[in-house]
Amino acid sequence: MAIALYTVRTIALIITQPISIFGIIIFAFVFYRQNKKIVAMQKMIIGEPLNSPFELTISQIVIGILAGVLGSVILSLLGVMFDEYSAIGLIFLVSILLMFINPKYICFAYSGAVIGFISVALNEIAILNKGVVLSIYGQNINLSNIDFLKIDVVSLMTMVGVLHIIEGILVLIDGKKGSIPVFTNRDGNIIGGFALKRYWLLPVAIMVLSASSAAALTGGGDSIATPGGWPFINSALSVVDVNKALISILPLFAGIGYNSITFTKSKTQKTLISGGMIFSFGILLTLVAQMGNINLVTKFLVIAFAPLAHEGMLKIVKYIENKGVVKYISTKDSIMILEVAPNTPAEEMGIKSGDKIIEINNRKIESEEQIINIMTGTSNFFWFKIKKPSGEIKEVHYNQMNSGKRLGIIFVPLGVPKDSVVVKFDETKFGDVLDKIKNKKDE
Repeated sequence: MAIALYTVRTIALIITQPISIFGIIIFAFVFYRQNKKIVAMQKMIIGEPLNSPFELTISQIVIGILAGVLGSVILSLLGVMFDEYSAIGLIFLVSILLMFINPKYICFAYSGAVIGFISVALNEIAILNKGVVLSIYGQNINLSNIDFLKIDVVSLMTMVGVLHIIEGILVLIDGKKGSIPVFTNRDGNIIGGFALKRYWLLPVAIMVLSASSAAALTGGGDSIATPGGWPFINSALSVVDVNKALISILPLFAGIGYNSITFTKSKTQKTLISGGMIFSFGILLTLVAQMGNINLVTKFLVIAFAPLAHEGMLKIVKYIENKGVVKYISTKDSIMILEVAPNTPAEEMGIKSGDKIIEINNRKIESEEQIINIMTGTSNFFWFKIKKPSGEIKEVHYNQMNSGKRLGIIFVPLGVPKDSVVVKFDETKFGDVLDKIKNKKDE
């Protein structure tokens, strides 16, 4: 318990430092600008925003901070530690650099593998060439001192695993916010779906063993009461090392993101699948990481497992999506409802995403244009016959409609209507959606 309290206290100190507050404000500003665009798109497509930019931004920052606390406590309780001379902070820099190659490489599964491989390789070079001096352009390099990363593979990969556990939880509880309805053409039919994209800012406290308080990265190490059997992971740092050294904290900020498209699942179903897979990958990587100290071969196997298993997880999620049955598609005898805006007549009637409109005012519905014509020519009272996803037929009504109100429904059209803001979406890059809607607005 003392370790957990120490970690929470340190996180609190991290996020209350002026430089950290300034950094959080910068990230909040970036998130807010992105969320303003998302809300504008929601309003263009649905007629009403599903969320406010402030709500989306606050949830990213607040939930991210809470997730950072949880992740840091888990890491400290497991006993994930690094030597004070290790370059563990480079994992965050490498993530940013890899992102420029492909946005998905911002994930720590890739940057952790790069850092871990280089660290183990340099360590082996230093061991095999002890005392060897290499002269390059007149500069003497002692190969015994080339091991400058000094990163423990077990602690590194356990940290990556725990951060994925936290990422899975974030996707589960917050991944569907800020979704944008999108459309594509499949087998000659228009189908609806959702583009999902969320980012979170996590303050992370990584435990560091310092030989003296003068070397402590936060101004001084602490002697903390540890539970029996701690550290629980089998890292290269022995219990003797832990007892002799002071524990310090390396404060870092990590960015975690989720980006996905679905045409075969609801928003909730998609985040449950994605979040569950990410969470499971985190658990598996955390367990596999414990083999890292057996020998050199297992070190490299653990390092290779992280990116390969992550790629495998992504392929499984993609396979589930591609093999799924199209969820949002209209037919000649019913029109599919893709999304319902909050605080609208449709929501008040209890209409939900996934419902189908069969009749309006006892008139069969065969196209979305017919719905508009009926709504335009009727009085302020009308009734819908709705077919629920379960197959239940339900009748709902509304008696306070007027020309100033929006129904609050986005339909999946049977064909692409003229003069609409329907976005045809055939790729998996979320940025394409933003560009296409922006271009539509500029026309």
